[in-house]
This record gives sequence, C-alpha cells and structure tokens, in this order.
Amino acid sequence: MAYRGPPMFRALLGASQNRGLSLLLGSSRSYSCVIPNGSFSWAVPEFNCRGISSFSHKGQSTFVLTRASALTLQEKKNAEFLTFLSWARFMTTQVKAPPQARQMGALQVTMLSPGIVYEPYAPREPIPFWRRWFTRSGWRRTKDDIILELKSAYAIAKLRKSGYSKKEFYEEAIKLYKEINFLLAHGDKKSLRKAVTEKMYSTLKNDIKMRESMWHKVYWELIEPVVKIRTLRARLIGVDRKDVNKVFIQLTLEFMTKQKFEAYDSNGNVVAGDKNKEVLVRDIWVFEKSLFHRGSYWRLCGKIVL
Repeated sequence: MAYRGPPMFRALLGASQNRGLSLLLGSSRSYSCVIPNGSFSWAVPEFNCRGISSFSHKGQSTFVLTRASALTLQEKKNAEFLTFLSWARFMTTQVKAPPQARQMGALQVTMLSPGIVYEPYAPREPIPFWRRWFTRSGWRRTKDDIILELKSAYAIAKLRKSGYSKKEFYEEAIKLYKEINFLLAHGDKKSLRKAVTEKMYSTLKNDIKMRESMWHKVYWELIEPVVKIRTLRARLIGVDRKDVNKVFIQLTLEFMTKQKFEAYDSNGNVVAGDKNKEVLVRDIWVFEKSLFHRGSYWRLCGKIVL
C-alpha cells in the first residue's frame, strides 16, 4: 500500500517494512553585515577607526565607524557602547507586528509567537581542509560557519541568564516529544493546542485529518530511554528594536529514538506497521519560548525534514 501521510508515520512505516581565517573579518579594510529581516545594518570600514556616527533611514538605525580627528573621552565611551549594542542586535533577528497590531497605535499588543522558524537548520556540506584554509571560497565558508556558531552561543548565553539548565531542558523536551506524538496518534486536538504554537497547531491538525481519513486507529509507543538527543542550533528573534531583551528563543533539537507503530482500519485489521518491532527514528524539532513573558513555557514551533 502506498502511503503519503504525515512524515512521522511515513518514517515509521518505511523503516518497519524495510529494515584563512584572514577573511573571517571580510578583509583588512572592511567588514559589513546586513540582516534582511532586521532593523539595522552595520559596517566597520577600517581597523584604525576613531569615531562613530549614527543615522536613521526609513526606520532603520545604522551605525558606521569612521575616521575622525581627536575624540573626547565621553565620545569614546559612547562609541564603545553603540558598537556593543549593534553586535547584540546583529545576533538576533526581528519580526514586525501584524498590520492590524501596528494600526492600534498606543494600545499594547502581546505577541505569543513570531510564527516562523528563523534560519531553519540544514547540515553544512563538509569541505576538504586544503580548500577551507587555502582558498577564498574556503575562507568565506569558515567565516560563515563561525558566525552561525556565534549566533547559537549568544542565544544560549542569553537563555542561561533566565535559569536555563541543559539537563532539565532535555528532560522537558523528551517529555514534550513523547506527549505530542501520543496526542497525534490518538487525534487529541484539544490537548495538542497547549503544547504547540498556533501555526504549528494548524499544520498538525491537517496531519491528523489526513491520517484519520486512511486509518481508523493508531498504536504508538516510545521506547525509553531515547538513543540520543542533542542541540543543533539556537536562535533569538527580537520583537522590539528598542529593547534587545524582548526576544523569543528557538532551540533546534535532534531526537534519535526507538518506537513501535501499528495502524488499523475500522474493522480492527492491521493495515500498516508492526507493534512487535522497534523502529529507529530520527526527528528534528524546533522548540520555542518567550524570554520576556512571565510564566512562558517551551512549545513546539516547527519540524525540519531533511
């Protein structure tokens, strides 16, 4: 039987049936970075810069280090602070409020979720050592790889300030992973809504509808402990360009687990899977949490299929 249902069940069904660092800064004269969805851009023209200027264009703040004559002590302190502020904002992206919210003027609007997975994880293609360190393309790749890692490190560092513990988070993530899969298998949409973001709920609701159109009932079981769990990426999403503390954080996790799966028709006949066989499954899920809402908790905001 050809099945084109939700990705998790397709994976289970298929498995059960088959067994120079010199370019790190761009160049010796300049380095620039622009965040497409952000609200700023910054550039460092030369290493011997002595001043900093700031201007705004179409709502976007831009900080540019320039050469200048003698600066006062206060001006130097201001320059150092603005440079740090630019870097902090570079490590996050920003999302705009919905049009209806922007039209409400002074009325305070609370965003429960950005509704996107920022910079979805994708494995980086390995490159030879000689190419990485002895070609221009390799140097650019090295610079990009380091920036990606710095973004994750910055996000985790900010998360730790809110009391983050890797061990406790992994325990909570595994609990959520088990709970969400169980709710999907039983079609419990009401309970599922609390564990996922609004956009993800819409996607999973369609998956349940598709599964129910083919199978009457599904048996699913997670074999514990999980084989492996690890963090692949961490990202911050800012919602207020004037306040770098108003951010959401997204953590991308890889789960390697053993599962059991079996599907039945309306007569109780087995039509797919085998609950007596353990199947090794790899899932990549993205969890999201607000760092500025009191009482916020982790929710599933996306799944990545490679």
